[in-house]
Amino acid sequence: MAKRKKQSAKRSGGKSSRAKSTSTRRRSAAPAQQDAIALLKADHRQVEEWFEQFESSRSEGKKQNLAACICQALKVHTQIEEEIFYPAFLEATEEEDIHHEAAVEHDGAKKLIAAIEGSGPSDDYYDARVKVLSEMIKHHVNEEEKRDGMFAKARQSEMDLEALGQTLAARKAELMSGGGMGGEGS
Repeated sequence: MAKRKKQSAKRSGGKSSRAKSTSTRRRSAAPAQQDAIALLKADHRQVEEWFEQFESSRSEGKKQNLAACICQALKVHTQIEEEIFYPAFLEATEEEDIHHEAAVEHDGAKKLIAAIEGSGPSDDYYDARVKVLSEMIKHHVNEEEKRDGMFAKARQSEMDLEALGQTLAARKAELMSGGGMGGEGS
């Protein structure tokens, strides 16, 4: 009889559902761990969303706020890629061409970011600069995320993407809180 009760409890969600809800609670209490590629892709999606909002906005104030968010996010994103992800990628894959193209694309984006930050919506070229930056970033993201791009090659390599994700997240948090911006990567 006791054996039937245990089996019935398991089927009805007794012991196993309690364990499941506890592990779910534990997971939701701590920040979600992302591997390096998932973290970088999440950054890409966020910036894409802000670019879309910028395109559809008619308010100069909203455009300025969105451009500031885009520029800040891209400065942090490029810095963590250049400091952490790109060197690890190059070491693991020896894919110099992919690495060098990404670095050159970053340099172009940084120049546009500086021009956007140095102007405002009243500048005749403000919207055009943000539009061109959007197009540059779309190209760059496509290069990183395509089937044989940087992220695919990173996944095929021996890179520890989980540990790298933790390092990227920590550095990103530090930069977002104001610490560490202003070096060569910005």
